[in-house]
Amino acid sequence: MNIVQKAFYFGMGVASYAGEKAGEQLKQLRVQAQKLADEMVQRGELSAEEANKFVDDLVKKAQQPVVEEESPPKQKEPRRIEISEEEESSPGDSKQTEDADRLRSQVEALKEKLNRLQKE
Repeated sequence: MNIVQKAFYFGMGVASYAGEKAGEQLKQLRVQAQKLADEMVQRGELSAEEANKFVDDLVKKAQQPVVEEESPPKQKEPRRIEISEEEESSPGDSKQTEDADRLRSQVEALKEKLNRLQKE
């Protein structure tokens, strides 16, 4: 036999088998849904018409193709902030320079602490 024929027959066999299995699963689903609906009718939670509609809707949903859900959005990295030093300074900038230096040292201390915690 030609390899193409073998591949074709193999594919047909797999498709046939998958169809049979899907049919069996659908039949089992219908039976289980009908049992659930019957129990709900006995308890008075559903009417007979509602139970039939429930079973039909459930089977229709099972026959629909599976749609893959979108993955949750990936976490974004925090925005990086760069502190650039200005070369020109005016007499009133000494306080700002001191504040900037103090903030830089705090940022560096926090970076070191974060690195230590990540290593632990």
